[in-house]
Amino acid sequence: MTAVALVVICVVLLAAGRGLASGAMGEVLRVRFGGDAQHTRVVVDLDRSSRGQVIQSGDDGRVVVSLAGVVPGRGLNGTGAGLVRGWRVAGAGAAARVELDLATSAEIERRFLLPPGDGIAHYRYVLDLKATGRAPATRAAAAPPRPAAPRAAERPLIFIDAGHGGRDPGASGAAVRESEVTLAAALDLKRELERTGRYRVRLTRESDAYVALYRRVAIARQANADLFISLHADAGADPATRGASVYTLSEQGAGRAVREFTRGENWHRSLNLPGRDPSVDRILLDMTQRATQNRSAQLARTLLGELEGANHPMLRRSHRDAGLAVLLAPDVPAVLLEMGFITNPEDERLLNDSRARRRLMRAVADGIDRYFREPSGPLQMASTGAAAGQP
Repeated sequence: MTAVALVVICVVLLAAGRGLASGAMGEVLRVRFGGDAQHTRVVVDLDRSSRGQVIQSGDDGRVVVSLAGVVPGRGLNGTGAGLVRGWRVAGAGAAARVELDLATSAEIERRFLLPPGDGIAHYRYVLDLKATGRAPATRAAAAPPRPAAPRAAERPLIFIDAGHGGRDPGASGAAVRESEVTLAAALDLKRELERTGRYRVRLTRESDAYVALYRRVAIARQANADLFISLHADAGADPATRGASVYTLSEQGAGRAVREFTRGENWHRSLNLPGRDPSVDRILLDMTQRATQNRSAQLARTLLGELEGANHPMLRRSHRDAGLAVLLAPDVPAVLLEMGFITNPEDERLLNDSRARRRLMRAVADGIDRYFREPSGPLQMASTGAAAGQP
């Protein structure tokens, strides 16, 4: 073996060793800021997925988030923008700590992980901060920083939408109307979720009342809902067709949502966007909507899994997409559940039977619970110790 060949082999082995070492942990690539003194978005670019944990939530003038499985890159510190006076990324064992010194009193409004997509090749961990209006906490200069006490976790808010109602009875079966079935199911689901003690639950209607479709979405968004589920009963020309299905927003519907939400003059404010640069806000809206669509799809998968596990009749293609009005909110994960075909005698019997309907809603509640509690769910990824906000 020649000396040159030996050198080449050594270089190759050294490079491979470095590649293996660097592949064991991800890396924080950079930190970016946008917004103003009321709402500031912090974007942490990562070369791999990571799970975040809030260490300090802003009560004492600092926000600290630990990102598991990544290490800080070089020179990751500097002055911030908006609500952030300065920042740094420090190593903490098998994690990196993103430390933000606040310019004024603020808190985490929401946080979430965005996977690669839309022309961006890396992961992005997003923190949305909002000013609280409280006087900033002061610390003695000589006193060592004290560990922040964990904030009391606020229970996720779930909106249940009973489809149709009032002058809009929906589809009709042989013995019952859709609006009656959906309201009964919504009340059953509300009871099942409240029994766990883990959620706040509200209904878009609690009686046989008409509520406009866009109003249903608006009241959920105004309340900062963490999840929106609309209950319906399907109908078809063939009475033999039966089974449940779950709808999430289609790509065409996503385009419609953008048009709807950017039509008004105050769309920046309604979506908690800075409002200084429309092109930047449009990018932030697209990012928020993509994260919301991902979570909606995750919720649909967990619901379908629970329904199938409970042996509830399902359509052959049970996960569907559409541009339905109740799915248009760009910042609230939403699904529409068709519980079965009211035009099918057996499905209608199950939906009109209180015990069978409660079993169905128990499976739906289990799916929602699993969605919030599984490792990639919003309780772990997108909240300040509880469920995610609006992405």
